[in-house]
Amino acid sequence: MARPAGAVPVAVDLLAAVAGLGRAGRLAEPLAGVSRRAERAPAIEVERIVPRRQFCSGEKGGAAVGKTKRGKGTKWMVVVDGAGVPLGNQLHSASPAEVRLAETTLAAIRVPTRGRPRQKPARVIADKGYDSDPLRARLARRHIELIAPHRSNRRKPPTQDGRSLRRYRRRWIVERAFAWLGNYRRLTVRWDRSLTIYNAFFHIACFMIVLRRVLK
Repeated sequence: MARPAGAVPVAVDLLAAVAGLGRAGRLAEPLAGVSRRAERAPAIEVERIVPRRQFCSGEKGGAAVGKTKRGKGTKWMVVVDGAGVPLGNQLHSASPAEVRLAETTLAAIRVPTRGRPRQKPARVIADKGYDSDPLRARLARRHIELIAPHRSNRRKPPTQDGRSLRRYRRRWIVERAFAWLGNYRRLTVRWDRSLTIYNAFFHIACFMIVLRRVLK
């Protein structure tokens, strides 16, 4: 605009008000030629009174957003140690199965050591969703033991006995870590369309969890 314009109240017809500003503020002629009386798009009453929010409801979108049984969302893939401290994470669309994202999530581990950062754990405890013989074979070639109960509809012979499954009792530590992350509303309700910004807040939440565990 060529000069400052007055505030446009939300309660009036927005397009008609912009037409008035166009003549005084030298906006584009097509915009200034809008009729003084324009129909308002239907909007929810709450959206009109909440400041700094869009005035019409929109569909959830952005990078790494996929369909779920309840709508759309982003999948959290997190690796934690025996104390529940996050070691690595990956944010992905909710559509792919967890078994397809397991190896890329393990590659995100960076545990500082005197030499190169450690990336390969000795064993991984996961739920039934990771019961996959090809995944077990690929991790075994990297000397990583996958401890995951077999699915109820499994037809092939079992590949692990009860001795290794005893470690599965510590699976609650992983669920507790997800509960800690769920306490941050900025993560449970994704407001950011940009995956970079959402991932930054996810790392801040992980940092807060690590800080609480260290200072405990």
